[in-house]
Amino acid sequence: MSDILMPKATAVWLVDNTSLSFEQIADFCGLHPLEVRGIADGDVARDIRGVDPVTGGQLTREELDKAQADENYRMKAIVSRHAELLKSAKPAPKYTPVSRRQDRPDAIAWFVRNHPEVTDAQIAKLLGTTKSTIESVRNRTHWNSANIKPVDPVTLGLVGQLALDEIVKKAADKKAKDDLKNGGGTILPVAEEVEEEPEFVPEARQRPGAEPTAESVFGTKE
Repeated sequence: MSDILMPKATAVWLVDNTSLSFEQIADFCGLHPLEVRGIADGDVARDIRGVDPVTGGQLTREELDKAQADENYRMKAIVSRHAELLKSAKPAPKYTPVSRRQDRPDAIAWFVRNHPEVTDAQIAKLLGTTKSTIESVRNRTHWNSANIKPVDPVTLGLVGQLALDEIVKKAADKKAKDDLKNGGGTILPVAEEVEEEPEFVPEARQRPGAEPTAESVFGTKE
């Protein structure tokens, strides 16, 4: 598909103002040669006004002259800055081969059993499935529930280990933050009970009325 802007309007101008073949115009504009022939016959794009690709900055005069001199030459367009801006930045939907689509319910069951913190939206994006399929696997209402067994999606070849680790880590971090925000999930260590030793208090001496003397203890020597 050509990256030029307004391909049909450009084809109208090239048909009316150049000696290019239908194949050359079709290749440059990303159209079918029969569609270009229909433009020349007035059956297609009848109400479209032609747009000059040279003055529009999408084709050089040198390229146009080369193509008119050689019908086998295919013109190369100048990539328009506006065409780049118009391109969708959204990545293409994840495609899963038909031979592996039957493995996705097993991978979903693995997430449901081992990582309930991973959201349905994250699972759907990672495995290329739908939220309704995830819900049916979780509730065991899937048409093939009897044969579904939890299997690691890496083992099934549906995702890479790095991608799996990343999504599990993100989900775990988010859950930890939510638990902390809600005042839960933080378990304080239980203080060990240590039996306190009683404070040593020396016993008070019973002091006799008078200090004992040697004579009173050993007697007098006669």
